[in-house]
Amino acid sequence: MADIRPFRALRYNQQKVTAAQVVTQPYDKITAAMQGQYYAASPFNLVRIILGRSQPDDNTTDNVYTRAAALSRQWREQGILQRDSAPSIYAYSQTFTAPSGKRFERRGFIALGRIEDYSAKVVFRHEQTLAKPKADRLDLLRATRAHYEQLFLLYEDSGEIDTLLATSNRPTIDVADEYGVAHRVWQISDPAVITSVQSKMRDQKLVIADGHHRYETALNFRNECRAASSTTNSDAPYEFVMMTFVNLNDPGLLILPTHRVVHSLPSFSADEFQKASRAFFEVDETDPAIDAVKAAAILQDRGRTGTALLGVTANRAFLLHSLKPAAARFFSGLSLRQQSLDVVQLHKCLLEGVLKLSEESIRNQQNLSYVREAAEAIAAVRGKGDGKQAADIAFLMNPCPVQKMREVALAGEVMPQKSTDFYPKLLSGLTAYALD
Repeated sequence: MADIRPFRALRYNQQKVTAAQVVTQPYDKITAAMQGQYYAASPFNLVRIILGRSQPDDNTTDNVYTRAAALSRQWREQGILQRDSAPSIYAYSQTFTAPSGKRFERRGFIALGRIEDYSAKVVFRHEQTLAKPKADRLDLLRATRAHYEQLFLLYEDSGEIDTLLATSNRPTIDVADEYGVAHRVWQISDPAVITSVQSKMRDQKLVIADGHHRYETALNFRNECRAASSTTNSDAPYEFVMMTFVNLNDPGLLILPTHRVVHSLPSFSADEFQKASRAFFEVDETDPAIDAVKAAAILQDRGRTGTALLGVTANRAFLLHSLKPAAARFFSGLSLRQQSLDVVQLHKCLLEGVLKLSEESIRNQQNLSYVREAAEAIAAVRGKGDGKQAADIAFLMNPCPVQKMREVALAGEVMPQKSTDFYPKLLSGLTAYALD
């Protein structure tokens, strides 16, 4: 049973700061350059808490986590961050232009959700996680005792909840981010509306779209707090985490592909790659001068009937499709659902099977980088990326269909990391959930 609760969000006081100067992209999307821009934007920019700068004198009493906790306290004392007076849920709209040029609106709402073990079959994951990011987020949560960023979860209905939350009131927060996405938030404190939303969410199965590491961090923190407590309190603040809920049927729910770039191999030959890949796929050589637009068209066309992967090297391009029976040896322990995914076939057959990358090296990104833009991936293998040595091969793919992702998640299965890229990201700094 999904237990959804209103809360008194901790929010920036817009009488003292301008929203556009203090909000950020999620911490794991913030580059060093973006971090610098956020620092310059305002002394109260959220980056100082969620991804503060390291300093040479870091130690147990002065580090990114202790400084984040100090700022969190100071900003509340100064009235920069204020808690809403009434328990509320927060309708959330994002209006954006997709890379295709088409305009969309994605609607959802922000509320607290009870933290559940995966075994309870209420919250479902679809991607694997790594220990290092979870350790970092756990240290931050221990220090600040507040959730400053959103978890992105999916539910499914026919639009009833969005209808309940529809309002003609002016938004409580209205801000555009650096990518031109318009973010609007409406505070909803009407107990009748909140009760109706809670009722309709009660039987939902929730699928994590973005924020697997942060969800598991909240789960680990909950378990720590339970172990340290002498009493059992199912309504303790640490039993909940701030979530943004979006309808899986929302027309603005957009997944982009994440392409793979393989680099720094001890030896790489396009001829050998082509020869080895033919044991597992049909391989058609295509235009070596292929660009991002042509690549997208080829992938979309071929993807209608099954697997479609493009392998692009410095002066060759291969379309890989129609998986062969010989590939079955790579899929031990994987369901037919997982085996049908392009990203699984890429990882198991090509990255691990043909190129001999170990699962550990893939997890650690030793010879692998992830790139959203196909043009950037192609540039990397043609020696046009950031002045670096040309990468060995780029793999371009179609986005994973959201229904396939849902099926894998609800079956209790996982996909490789960065199998989905929900666009746009949820903005950090709109609301926060303070445990104290």
